[in-house]
Amino acid sequence: MDNKKDFQEAADNVICGRNPVTEALKSGANIDTIYICGNGGSLGLIRRLAKDSGIVVKDAQEKKLSQLAGGASHQGVVAVGSCAEYASLEDILAVSQNKGTKPFIIICDEIEDPHNLGAIIRTAETVGADGVIIPKRRSASLNATVFKTSAGAASYVPVARVSNLAAAIDTLKENGVWIYGTDASGSEYTKTDLTGGCGLVIGSEGFGISRLIREKCDFMLKLPMLGRINSLNASVAAGIFMYEVLRQRSLTGEGDGNAR
Repeated sequence: MDNKKDFQEAADNVICGRNPVTEALKSGANIDTIYICGNGGSLGLIRRLAKDSGIVVKDAQEKKLSQLAGGASHQGVVAVGSCAEYASLEDILAVSQNKGTKPFIIICDEIEDPHNLGAIIRTAETVGADGVIIPKRRSASLNATVFKTSAGAASYVPVARVSNLAAAIDTLKENGVWIYGTDASGSEYTKTDLTGGCGLVIGSEGFGISRLIREKCDFMLKLPMLGRINSLNASVAAGIFMYEVLRQRSLTGEGDGNAR
């Protein structure tokens, strides 16, 4: 990668930062080459993991890493490969089937900020969600910023990118999943049974849930707002709702809830 065109092509296909690269290697992600500036510590671990996986490691100057990272913080390491390998909707539905649990799926309706999407994926991993669904249009994709913000969680959480989000929701319903939208007009989130098959819709940063997707929701949930600001960052709100699902399921041993 000796010219600007090569750097630009790589910028759309990189994983930056020590922890995200380490997690990608551990998960068996498809990595072609790792560029490193420095030795020792976590960089030494990355070198060993790459060698064990037969992945080429090249020493690089700080300037080259910055070009590859497209300005993102790289902490001395950039992995070039594919961080945009998407799962299918069937793959995500199979997760709960294989675990013997009720589905728990996060649906992102036009989340365009890659930092928000990465944070949502990170929280989805910590609560044990089966996967995340995003639309192909008007949505952040699995780029380097999303991967880094997720702290490597994007290596473990299946993300399906669908051309028709409404149709995907219909498929979820056919497979026993209730769809919960999030909006100020909804019911208190702690007073709604979330122990059944759950598809949690998180709306866009500026406009919330779109009209068509709202019509697909079985229930609407809201968070109490006591201050002068009447909204939360999308990833923060998503985290609160996700942990409420986890809390209720932990108390009931999952239970029958709203099972279809």
